[in-house]
Amino acid sequence: MKYDIHIEDTGEHYPCDEQETVLLGMAKLGRKGIPVGCRGGGCGVCKVQVTQGDYCTVRAMSRQHVSQEDEAQGTVLACCIQAQSALSLRVVGKLHKAVCRAVPGALLGAGVAGSAASTQPPV
Repeated sequence: MKYDIHIEDTGEHYPCDEQETVLLGMAKLGRKGIPVGCRGGGCGVCKVQVTQGDYCTVRAMSRQHVSQEDEAQGTVLACCIQAQSALSLRVVGKLHKAVCRAVPGALLGAGVAGSAASTQPPV
C-alpha cells in the first residue's frame, strides 16, 4: 500500500510504499540536492520531524543525531522509518537546507519553532 507523504516545508507530496523508507520515497521525487547520506541511520543527514501520521521504525538511529527524547517527540531519521499511514513532516538539520533550496517558494523558517503531536507505535 502507498501512503501520501507531505513535506510541510515545501508543500510537496509524494507517494511512499509501506515497505520502503520515507527517505527512499523522498529520493524518488527525482530532484537534485536531496542528500541521502548513509541510508543506515548513522550519519543524521535525513533528520525529519513527523508532525502527523503513523510510522514504524525499521532500524536503529544513531543517538548522536537523534536522542530518545527527540524520537519521542517525532524527530527521526527518514532512512529508518516506514509510513503506516499518510504522514506530514518537516525537514530539519542538513536536509532542511537542501530540500528548501531545491524548491522555489519553499517556506522559510518552517520546522524551526512549534511542535505538533505525532503518533507513533510504542517502542
